[in-house]
Amino acid sequence: MTIRNLDALLAPRSVVLVGAGKTPGSVGHTIARNMLRAGFTGETFLVNPKHTEIEGQACHPSIAALPSAPDLAIVATPPATVPGVIAELAAKGTRAAVVITAGLDEAATNAMLEAGRSRLFRILGPNCIGMMLPQLRLDASFAYEPPAAGDLAFISQSGALVTSVVDWAAKRKIGFSHVLSLGNMADVDFGDLLDYLAGDRSCRAILLYMEALTHAPKFMSAARRAARAKPVVVIKSGRNETAAKAAASHTGRLAGSDAAYDAAFRRAGILRVYDLPELFDAAEVLARAPRLRSERLTIMTNGGGAGVLAADRLADFDGRLADLSTEARDKLDAVLPPTWSKANPVDIIGDAGVERTIAAFEILLADPDPSTILAINCPTALASSTDIATAFVAAVERHRATAAAPKPILANWLGSTVAEPAREMFAEAGIASFETPGDAVRGLMQIVRYNRAQDELMQTPAAMTDGGINPAAATEILDRVFAEGRSMLTEPEAKSVVAAYGIPVVESACAADPAEVEAIAQRMIEGNGSVVVKILSRDITHKSDVGGVALDIKTAQDARAIAARMQTKIAERHPTARMDGFTVSPMVRRPRSHELIVGLSVDPTFGPLVMFGAGGTAVEVIRDTALALPPLDLRLAHDVIRATRISRLLEGYRDRPPAALDAIAETLVRISQLVADQPLIKELDLNPLLADDRGVIALDARIGIGLAHEPARTAMAIRPYPSAWEKTIELGTLGPVFLRPIKPEDEHLYEAFMAKVDPDDHRLRFFSAKQRLSHKLLARLTQIDYARDMAFVAIAPATGELLGVSRYSAEPDRQNAEYAVMVRSDLKGQGLGWALMRHLIDHAAVTKVGHLYGSVLAANTTMLQMCRELGFTLEIDPDDASLTRVRLDLPKV
Repeated sequence: MTIRNLDALLAPRSVVLVGAGKTPGSVGHTIARNMLRAGFTGETFLVNPKHTEIEGQACHPSIAALPSAPDLAIVATPPATVPGVIAELAAKGTRAAVVITAGLDEAATNAMLEAGRSRLFRILGPNCIGMMLPQLRLDASFAYEPPAAGDLAFISQSGALVTSVVDWAAKRKIGFSHVLSLGNMADVDFGDLLDYLAGDRSCRAILLYMEALTHAPKFMSAARRAARAKPVVVIKSGRNETAAKAAASHTGRLAGSDAAYDAAFRRAGILRVYDLPELFDAAEVLARAPRLRSERLTIMTNGGGAGVLAADRLADFDGRLADLSTEARDKLDAVLPPTWSKANPVDIIGDAGVERTIAAFEILLADPDPSTILAINCPTALASSTDIATAFVAAVERHRATAAAPKPILANWLGSTVAEPAREMFAEAGIASFETPGDAVRGLMQIVRYNRAQDELMQTPAAMTDGGINPAAATEILDRVFAEGRSMLTEPEAKSVVAAYGIPVVESACAADPAEVEAIAQRMIEGNGSVVVKILSRDITHKSDVGGVALDIKTAQDARAIAARMQTKIAERHPTARMDGFTVSPMVRRPRSHELIVGLSVDPTFGPLVMFGAGGTAVEVIRDTALALPPLDLRLAHDVIRATRISRLLEGYRDRPPAALDAIAETLVRISQLVADQPLIKELDLNPLLADDRGVIALDARIGIGLAHEPARTAMAIRPYPSAWEKTIELGTLGPVFLRPIKPEDEHLYEAFMAKVDPDDHRLRFFSAKQRLSHKLLARLTQIDYARDMAFVAIAPATGELLGVSRYSAEPDRQNAEYAVMVRSDLKGQGLGWALMRHLIDHAAVTKVGHLYGSVLAANTTMLQMCRELGFTLEIDPDDASLTRVRLDLPKV
């Protein structure tokens, strides 16, 4: 994962088109014409040995003949020539290329990549329509129309969709910072571009059209970073089996299950939309409206029905109308007829002309409430929609020019021909305009949904005790089953694995034959009243499907007779199935409990997925489940629960008390930890998991593992908590100190920690006067991506207090990482900072970080001395003598 040399691709100072042509209608001619017509701000070169000029521009016979090495190349030559062209470009000093050419087979694609690998040559494509960078006036594509410059980035796996979006945007005067066609993603992919655009200030929001991913862990790391910096909106095709097959044949990639993509987008904080109109609605608001300061909406309309439609649609999206203040209501009373609505939606009555409309609108603009305003105009014969639109635009422009924080304004001028002049005026003025009230509300609520998702992702999860987890016991069972060449654990084995992670399970005892069933049943019935008997077979995993489960057996003799009948039935109906015996369990009686399912599946793209939902034998029929990417914490687990319909029942109803939701959530977290610790596991079901107000208990467990001849499980898309980096050290007078990676729930430790950091130490660490750290900043400090960053906390075991923190934040390719360390002021001089830095350096070296670096205030003599002792090199910052640059070259481990 790297963004190195992407600046040559996305911010080039010079460009060459290799394969420029003269034949009208050819790809080479169309791209040359588009590049020259757009007026690129840097140098433009053309290469084709058959021509000396094209479109009035000099044409060079070869790459070697170019007067200098261009940053970027556009390659439109026959497939067989592409590897050689890339090799020549790399030798010349070019750092990136857009390969338009289609038809490269696997061998040619590999040869193309190998030709530039030693110089980290970046390639967009092949088989793409090209790219457009309107702010640089670069149109390196064969699209028929260039987009205007703006601050939206659009990345698409479909070239045809690029032209559609550009055409839609042109009519609405919406501009782009980047328009990129990915093609086959042989090198540059979604993850690379999201990583780059996350830090690109010219881009305010990112729109994606996706068919399939190539590297889920890289995508998740980049997407989580990008979505925290700016809105990321995705439309994902292939949502059903037929479409997924079509997408795979189109891109040459296997499309993962749609539910897995949905879970990934939610986890990253990406806003998903499901069709082009939704994407356009989101783009309209993102391009036109300032950042929302409120979720609420104020509706002004000259048609009561249209206002009600908008309000209904708002309610459909769980949106909220703003409350009119008394002052605003009094002012509206003075300019509107007595029959106006007196509430929001503000119905200014159907005979409203220019004067009344603008008077009411300006009152709403002046109101301190920061809500978005949606103005709806229904055409009438009493007033000109165009005249009202002209005055409306003028009022918006006055508001933008004078307001300290302009309100977001949406417009919906209803009608077709009669509304066209108004929509053109709105586009020219940069006012978000929609054809229907519902479209306007949907566009607004998409951005509200994004903001809500970001707020939810940055909430601090509750802490969960790690008690009751014994990974070694689970590993021993799984390794034994693996050595025996079995893909399925028996029920007792599966229950033992689950129990090793602290999840309550019903006791199960194994019986070799019906006689032993009777003996075990006798013991259990004496203590419980009745038992459950199930068949035990490595060849039959869904026991109830074959009549292999009997419930509520009240006598030992009945248990023996039932087991014998099961044995006979299985032998008759499934003669090849091996019968290993039976299991006997106490009958659990929790009549007011809910039957749930918690499970694990492995998606070919995203790896392990945790499932939660309504359980029981009809789970496939009810289909009330939700998926989540592990690892999970308690907050994420509660999010998964809320995504199901059964969650509303779990909250309690009528005389049924709420189920123990925290216990359910903790079960999900523990299963998530099991998944992370035990890579052999490929499938798992706890079904049913009974839940009531007393807690949870698993009645049955099913676990499948990979075999020796099978490929390893697809890696987790999100790096789990690195528990291997926990350790306890002894520090002189401090005694034992626990060093471990930071967790999201550590946020609550910071307030007490910062209270014991004096102002001078705060200034030396943050380069600013001491102030309270915001929740947003603390969330970013504690909710880190372990694939990219690391932070170690020092905890006092006796009190749980935070004593110090060390951290680094790495570039995507991990060549460089910026470090920081901070220790409580009252603990300085006791070796804690040194221990935290050593632990951080060891982790950075093992995880192949190339260099640690930082900027240290010259006044921070303690830190500078520690850096010298740790082997850092030091030099005064040439731009600021008060800073010292420090750098440590890490060994290759």
